[in-house]
Amino acid sequence: MPRERFEQELKRLAGMVLELGGLAETALRDSVSALERQDLPKAQSLIEADHRINLMRFDLEHEALMVIATQQPVAGDLRALAAVFEIATELERIADYAKGIATITVSIGTGPRIAPPADLARMAELACSMLHRSLQAYYRADSRLAAAIPEEDNQVDELYEQVYRQLMGRLLVDPRDIDQALRLTWVAHNLERVADRVGNICERVVFWVTGTMEEMTDDSGPRR
Repeated sequence: MPRERFEQELKRLAGMVLELGGLAETALRDSVSALERQDLPKAQSLIEADHRINLMRFDLEHEALMVIATQQPVAGDLRALAAVFEIATELERIADYAKGIATITVSIGTGPRIAPPADLARMAELACSMLHRSLQAYYRADSRLAAAIPEEDNQVDELYEQVYRQLMGRLLVDPRDIDQALRLTWVAHNLERVADRVGNICERVVFWVTGTMEEMTDDSGPRR
């Protein structure tokens, strides 16, 4: 019976992780959509909703600590619980990047603006896809899927470099665009960091399932 109870607790924690992940993914998608549409009310609501995500992360960590204190987990169980802590932290940070994009949208406002580079939308779609599949890997305990996802970080880095060059080129055409161009580079920077965080999630899934910890992301990528 104690083992059955422990398994139930792990499933409950996993459900909380997936709920948190769903909120982070939705926040990321909505933040980019709000930027593209200049939807300030939506962006403001995302900023305000970030508090809920923070509280959910803290609740999740508290519940995981209670399981450790009351269920006497063994080595494999501890890896599963460590995954809960680490993944919750990464998801909360991803939500912070979404909040940052929403804050940029509010700062740009509804007046005339320069069009975001098309590669920015491609970055967002790829980062969101990576995040979604990393959560699938966690749900399925699929280490092979988790190990494959971080390879796509190179594509995100390449798109980031293209966005950066396009925006800097815009400044050569009209230096008056400097403020918006710099803000859009920060949007790209946030998306690039999301991909790095997804890589960390995948590393944790692989460690949980296989017991092997290996570096899957290269944090020496673009950091302008």
